[in-house]
Amino acid sequence: MSLFARYIFKEWATAFALVIGMVLGILVLQNMYDTLPDLLNARAEASAILIYYALSVPGYLPAVLPISFLVSILFSMGNLHRNHEITAMRATGASLLRISRPLWLVGLLLTALLFYMTAQVIPTTVRQARVYLENLQYSAKEAALDAKQVGLLYNLGFDNRSEDRLWFMNRFSSRAWLAMGVNVHTRTEDGREFSRISAEEAYFEESRGCWIFLRGRELEIDPLTGDEQRLLFFEEKAFPEFTEDPSIMLAMHKEPSELSLLELRQVIETVPAEENPAVNSYLTRYYSVLAAPFSCLVVVGIAMPLSVRGVRVSPMVAISKCIAYFAAFYLFVSICNILGERSILPAIAAASLPNVLMLLVSLWLFHKSR
Repeated sequence: MSLFARYIFKEWATAFALVIGMVLGILVLQNMYDTLPDLLNARAEASAILIYYALSVPGYLPAVLPISFLVSILFSMGNLHRNHEITAMRATGASLLRISRPLWLVGLLLTALLFYMTAQVIPTTVRQARVYLENLQYSAKEAALDAKQVGLLYNLGFDNRSEDRLWFMNRFSSRAWLAMGVNVHTRTEDGREFSRISAEEAYFEESRGCWIFLRGRELEIDPLTGDEQRLLFFEEKAFPEFTEDPSIMLAMHKEPSELSLLELRQVIETVPAEENPAVNSYLTRYYSVLAAPFSCLVVVGIAMPLSVRGVRVSPMVAISKCIAYFAAFYLFVSICNILGERSILPAIAAASLPNVLMLLVSLWLFHKSR
């Protein structure tokens, strides 16, 4: 590594450490403001509270790292430029691209780190943090309520078009993992109902990979006329063909932004978008999460040229221009996501287009700074 590269890296690293520590601290404090009363009401011990916040920290990194990277570049490079150090480097014949080479390398490393964490680490920790908090809250409620009445979700529906089954549940206890007031309508390929299962309760038995219905009835229907043909009552009955995973049913009733990457992948693999258009929003969110780490490269491309514009220019000018560029970037991200959710753009194109466009803009800014 050259002397220039070592010096640039040292200046940036000092600023980055300060910024990321400050931003993470603010986010943890904000999380504590929102969740600490719930943890205390659940009578969680100090060790349990610490474990929850430790599990929450990795989930902040996809948002914190690019922001901290941006602010640290603006601060460190702007300071070097105001002290004429960048000018002195360029006077030796070094181009801005060469001077920024260590920052591009850092951007690549941060992109690789975020991509790995987004794909492997963060989905697990986000899910564990949510389940950990829910379990603490459920444990506190179980002292006063029956387990079936804890963590209730109301009016769940699931359209399994691949198997031509339509599910309705009046209530589902996410604590007892039990459905109540269940109706399952089985249809022919042209949408005519020929069977209906109704039961007071039902649960998914993982060892057998199917649903068990309790205290219900099975109605056979003539698919041509719609007339009821036979009605059978049962106390308990297993339906081996009913293999729908309840976790997928619950995920389909959450906003895509509330799900981890692992949960998004499960929804996409279980319910193809061509069978259920609603899955397009989950597919777009999935690719957007995978594309987010590449914003670290966009940060270098936009922040570096703007931070070395004119030694007499106020640092706020560079910051204001960066904010304007990234406001446009996130506006374009939102527009592309909407187009992806509505199937106007392929999901992978909707996720990648904003990064590609901003990298082209960064090439233009580097060209202007020559």
